[in-house]
Amino acid sequence: MATVEAAGRREFLIGKGWLQAVILVVLFGFFVLGLLAYRTYMAHPPVPGRVVDQNGGVLFTGRDIRPGQQVFLHNGLMEYGSAFGHGAYLGPDYTADYLRRSSNLVRQSYGGPASAAAALRTIEDMRSNRYDAKTGTLTFSAAQAGAFRKLVPYYSRFFSDPKSEHGLRPDAITNRTQLRAAHGVLRLDGLGGCGEPAGSQLLVHEQLAVGAAGR
Repeated sequence: MATVEAAGRREFLIGKGWLQAVILVVLFGFFVLGLLAYRTYMAHPPVPGRVVDQNGGVLFTGRDIRPGQQVFLHNGLMEYGSAFGHGAYLGPDYTADYLRRSSNLVRQSYGGPASAAAALRTIEDMRSNRYDAKTGTLTFSAAQAGAFRKLVPYYSRFFSDPKSEHGLRPDAITNRTQLRAAHGVLRLDGLGGCGEPAGSQLLVHEQLAVGAAGR
Protein backbone atom coordinates (compact mmCIF):
# COMPACT_ATOMS: atom_id res chain seq x y z
CA MET A 1 0.00 0.00 0.00
CA ALA A 2 2.82 2.38 0.95
CA THR A 3 4.57 1.49 -2.28
CA VAL A 4 1.48 2.45 -4.31
CA GLU A 5 1.16 5.83 -2.51
CA ALA A 6 4.83 6.58 -3.09
CA ALA A 7 4.50 5.72 -6.74
CA GLY A 8 1.46 8.00 -7.09
CA ARG A 9 3.33 11.06 -5.88
CA ARG A 10 4.84 13.32 -8.53
CA GLU A 11 8.14 15.00 -7.96
CA PHE A 12 8.55 18.77 -8.44
CA LEU A 13 9.53 19.70 -11.97
CA ILE A 14 12.01 22.18 -10.51
CA GLY A 15 14.38 21.71 -7.64
CA LYS A 16 13.68 22.99 -4.14
CA GLY A 17 16.66 25.30 -4.44
CA TRP A 18 15.07 27.15 -7.37
CA LEU A 19 11.77 27.48 -5.48
CA GLN A 20 13.52 28.95 -2.47
CA ALA A 21 15.43 31.35 -4.69
CA VAL A 22 12.21 32.61 -6.30
CA ILE A 23 10.59 33.15 -2.89
CA LEU A 24 13.65 35.07 -1.67
CA VAL A 25 13.68 37.27 -4.79
CA VAL A 26 9.97 38.09 -4.40
CA LEU A 27 10.39 38.91 -0.69
CA PHE A 28 13.45 41.04 -1.41
CA GLY A 29 11.60 42.89 -4.20
CA PHE A 30 8.69 43.76 -1.91
CA PHE A 31 11.13 44.84 0.79
CA VAL A 32 12.87 47.23 -1.62
CA LEU A 33 9.53 48.62 -2.82
CA GLY A 34 8.44 49.22 0.78
CA LEU A 35 11.74 50.88 1.62
CA LEU A 36 11.54 53.20 -1.40
CA ALA A 37 7.94 54.11 -0.57
CA TYR A 38 8.96 54.92 3.01
CA ARG A 39 11.91 57.05 1.91
CA THR A 40 9.76 58.89 -0.65
CA TYR A 41 7.17 59.65 2.02
CA MET A 42 9.74 60.82 4.58
CA ALA A 43 11.86 62.84 2.11
CA HIS A 44 9.05 64.74 0.37
CA PRO A 45 9.74 68.47 -0.07
CA PRO A 46 8.37 70.56 2.81
CA VAL A 47 5.42 72.87 2.20
CA PRO A 48 6.32 76.38 3.41
CA GLY A 49 4.09 78.23 5.83
CA ARG A 50 4.43 81.30 3.65
CA VAL A 51 6.29 82.51 0.58
CA VAL A 52 7.50 86.11 0.61
CA ASP A 53 9.40 88.53 -1.61
CA GLN A 54 12.59 90.36 -0.64
CA ASN A 55 10.58 93.02 1.21
CA GLY A 56 8.65 90.50 3.26
CA GLY A 57 5.45 90.84 1.24
CA VAL A 58 3.46 87.61 1.23
CA LEU A 59 3.03 86.08 -2.23
CA PHE A 60 1.13 82.99 -1.09
CA THR A 61 0.93 80.72 1.95
CA GLY A 62 0.64 77.06 2.85
CA ARG A 63 -3.11 77.61 3.18
CA ASP A 64 -3.16 78.54 -0.50
CA ILE A 65 -1.11 75.51 -1.54
CA ARG A 66 -3.32 72.82 -0.02
CA PRO A 67 -6.55 74.11 -1.60
CA GLY A 68 -4.56 74.43 -4.83
CA GLN A 69 -3.75 70.72 -4.67
CA GLN A 70 -7.46 70.02 -4.21
CA VAL A 71 -8.28 72.18 -7.25
CA PHE A 72 -5.63 70.30 -9.24
CA LEU A 73 -7.11 66.91 -8.32
CA HIS A 74 -10.77 67.95 -8.47
CA ASN A 75 -10.37 69.13 -12.06
CA GLY A 76 -8.50 66.00 -13.12
CA LEU A 77 -5.43 67.96 -14.26
CA MET A 78 -3.27 64.87 -13.67
CA GLU A 79 -5.26 63.19 -16.44
CA TYR A 80 -4.43 66.10 -18.75
CA GLY A 81 -0.87 67.14 -17.96
CA SER A 82 1.81 65.94 -15.58
CA ALA A 83 3.89 67.04 -12.59
CA PHE A 84 7.44 65.83 -12.02
CA GLY A 85 6.97 63.83 -15.22
CA HIS A 86 4.04 61.81 -13.83
CA GLY A 87 0.58 62.01 -15.35
CA ALA A 88 -1.02 62.27 -18.77
CA TYR A 89 0.60 63.65 -21.90
CA LEU A 90 -2.21 65.65 -23.49
CA GLY A 91 -1.02 68.80 -21.78
CA PRO A 92 2.35 70.12 -20.62
CA ASP A 93 4.49 68.90 -17.78
CA TYR A 94 3.59 71.71 -15.39
CA THR A 95 6.87 71.44 -13.48
CA ALA A 96 9.04 71.90 -16.57
CA ASP A 97 6.65 74.45 -18.08
CA TYR A 98 6.74 76.67 -15.01
CA LEU A 99 10.51 76.38 -14.62
CA ARG A 100 11.05 77.35 -18.24
CA ARG A 101 8.70 80.33 -18.22
CA SER A 102 9.91 81.52 -14.84
CA SER A 103 13.59 81.22 -15.76
CA ASN A 104 13.00 83.13 -19.01
CA LEU A 105 11.35 85.97 -17.08
CA VAL A 106 14.11 85.97 -14.45
CA ARG A 107 16.79 86.15 -17.13
CA GLN A 108 14.91 88.97 -18.83
CA SER A 109 15.03 90.96 -15.60
CA TYR A 110 18.80 90.39 -15.33
CA GLY A 111 19.66 91.62 -18.79
CA GLY A 112 17.88 89.52 -21.37
CA PRO A 113 18.79 86.54 -23.57
CA ALA A 114 21.78 88.31 -25.13
CA SER A 115 23.60 88.63 -21.81
CA ALA A 116 25.85 85.77 -20.66
CA ALA A 117 26.04 87.32 -17.19
CA ALA A 118 22.24 87.26 -17.01
CA ALA A 119 22.26 83.54 -17.86
CA LEU A 120 24.75 82.74 -15.08
CA ARG A 121 22.87 84.87 -12.58
CA THR A 122 19.59 83.20 -13.53
CA ILE A 123 21.07 79.73 -13.03
CA GLU A 124 22.40 80.72 -9.61
CA ASP A 125 19.09 82.31 -8.69
CA MET A 126 17.00 79.30 -9.70
CA ARG A 127 19.25 76.87 -7.82
CA SER A 128 19.47 78.83 -4.57
CA ASN A 129 17.57 77.47 -1.59
CA ARG A 130 16.11 80.33 0.46
CA TYR A 131 13.87 78.23 2.65
CA ASP A 132 14.13 78.86 6.41
CA ALA A 133 13.09 75.62 8.10
CA LYS A 134 12.85 77.30 11.52
CA THR A 135 10.23 79.83 10.45
CA GLY A 136 8.75 77.84 7.57
CA THR A 137 9.34 80.81 5.27
CA LEU A 138 10.49 80.63 1.66
CA THR A 139 11.91 83.88 0.29
CA PHE A 140 11.86 84.59 -3.44
CA SER A 141 14.43 86.82 -5.04
CA ALA A 142 13.10 90.04 -6.54
CA ALA A 143 13.33 88.49 -10.01
CA GLN A 144 11.51 85.30 -8.95
CA ALA A 145 8.77 87.30 -7.25
CA GLY A 146 8.36 89.39 -10.40
CA ALA A 147 8.13 86.24 -12.52
CA PHE A 148 5.52 84.80 -10.15
CA ARG A 149 3.33 87.89 -10.46
CA LYS A 150 3.59 87.87 -14.25
CA LEU A 151 2.73 84.18 -14.54
CA VAL A 152 -0.41 84.40 -12.40
CA PRO A 153 -2.44 85.99 -15.23
CA TYR A 154 -0.85 83.65 -17.80
CA TYR A 155 -1.96 80.46 -16.06
CA SER A 156 -5.29 82.06 -15.19
CA ARG A 157 -5.94 82.56 -18.91
CA PHE A 158 -4.64 79.07 -19.70
CA PHE A 159 -6.96 77.24 -17.32
CA SER A 160 -9.99 79.43 -17.94
CA ASP A 161 -9.69 79.44 -21.74
CA PRO A 162 -13.20 79.09 -23.25
CA LYS A 163 -11.68 77.19 -26.19
CA SER A 164 -10.31 73.65 -26.24
CA GLU A 165 -7.29 74.24 -28.48
CA HIS A 166 -4.90 73.21 -25.69
CA GLY A 167 -6.70 69.90 -25.16
CA LEU A 168 -8.17 71.06 -21.86
CA ARG A 169 -11.93 71.27 -21.48
CA PRO A 170 -13.36 74.79 -22.04
CA ASP A 171 -13.56 77.01 -18.94
CA ALA A 172 -11.83 74.32 -16.85
CA ILE A 173 -11.18 76.64 -13.89
CA THR A 174 -12.77 80.07 -13.76
CA ASN A 175 -12.90 80.87 -10.04
CA ARG A 176 -10.18 83.47 -9.36
CA THR A 177 -9.40 82.11 -5.88
CA GLN A 178 -8.99 78.59 -7.26
CA LEU A 179 -6.85 79.85 -10.13
CA ARG A 180 -4.44 81.59 -7.77
CA ALA A 181 -4.31 78.56 -5.49
CA ALA A 182 -3.53 76.29 -8.44
CA HIS A 183 -0.80 78.70 -9.54
CA GLY A 184 0.82 78.44 -6.10
CA VAL A 185 0.96 74.66 -6.50
CA LEU A 186 2.59 74.97 -9.93
CA ARG A 187 5.19 77.36 -8.52
CA LEU A 188 5.99 75.07 -5.62
CA ASP A 189 6.17 71.99 -7.87
CA GLY A 190 8.55 73.88 -10.13
CA LEU A 191 10.93 74.34 -7.21
CA GLY A 192 10.56 70.83 -5.84
CA GLY A 193 8.97 72.13 -2.64
CA CYS A 194 10.95 74.95 -1.07
CA GLY A 195 13.35 76.41 -3.55
CA GLU A 196 15.59 73.37 -3.77
CA PRO A 197 15.25 70.80 -6.57
CA ALA A 198 14.07 67.51 -5.05
CA GLY A 199 17.05 65.32 -5.93
CA SER A 200 16.99 63.25 -9.08
CA GLN A 201 13.21 63.72 -9.28
CA LEU A 202 13.72 67.25 -10.52
CA LEU A 203 17.04 66.80 -12.30
CA VAL A 204 15.53 66.78 -15.79
CA HIS A 205 13.36 69.78 -15.06
CA GLU A 206 16.25 71.70 -13.52
CA GLN A 207 18.28 71.07 -16.66
CA LEU A 208 15.38 72.39 -18.76
CA ALA A 209 15.35 75.57 -16.72
CA VAL A 210 19.12 75.94 -16.93
CA GLY A 211 18.99 75.25 -20.67
CA ALA A 212 16.32 77.90 -21.09
CA ALA A 213 18.42 80.34 -19.12
CA GLY A 214 21.46 79.54 -21.24
CA ARG A 215 19.77 80.39 -24.52
